[in-house]
Amino acid sequence: MSQYGKIELERKLIDVSIDSVGDDGRFEGYASLFDRVDMSRDIVERGAFAKAIARRGAGGVRMLFQHDPAQPIGAWTSIAEDEYGLKVRGRLSPGSDKAREVRALIRDGALDGLSIGFKVARGRTDPKTGIRHIREADLWEISVVTFPMQEGARISLNGEGLPTTREFERWLTRDARLTRKEARHVVSHGFASLRRERDAAPAGTTALAEAIRRAAHQINERTNLR
Repeated sequence: MSQYGKIELERKLIDVSIDSVGDDGRFEGYASLFDRVDMSRDIVERGAFAKAIARRGAGGVRMLFQHDPAQPIGAWTSIAEDEYGLKVRGRLSPGSDKAREVRALIRDGALDGLSIGFKVARGRTDPKTGIRHIREADLWEISVVTFPMQEGARISLNGEGLPTTREFERWLTRDARLTRKEARHVVSHGFASLRRERDAAPAGTTALAEAIRRAAHQINERTNLR
């Protein structure tokens, strides 16, 4: 819980991969993902933010650093729901020292999280599973934060619909069970051509290479939900 003025807000952190931010401070991504059980044993249902977005709009939702109302760092220019989650676009303020610091930290890979501050307006807890289903959330702020929790969100500037190098390396170590050294070798020697030729099956494809191709395709499909 956090206190925003006199209003007690809940927080949810999203695992994103903010590899870069534009020179003008612009970035985009997902601040919440639908229909996924998070580490708090909650599921945010589709449509949960619709009323808050209609009532406040992007301009009424603050962009903060680490949920600190004393540290606004920019403004959200677009907040909307799609099939995948809560899609946001924003811009770090060029006139703010803290925003410039955040931009540098993002570029250095020191910050890679988004977190929402909200109140549950309507929800229910399944007595069998203990999972809370959030059906309506009153969204107040979205923060750039240090520690991610929920997997699957992605921030991108280039709109290519392909995973970044760091996202791909993360998949290789986490899901394909490669060592970090092996993952970096695959990225260094094969990822660039995979990005260019992802639909072409090279002769003599090994089981691992095929698994990598399928993973890239799955990430691409997920990203195309934006």
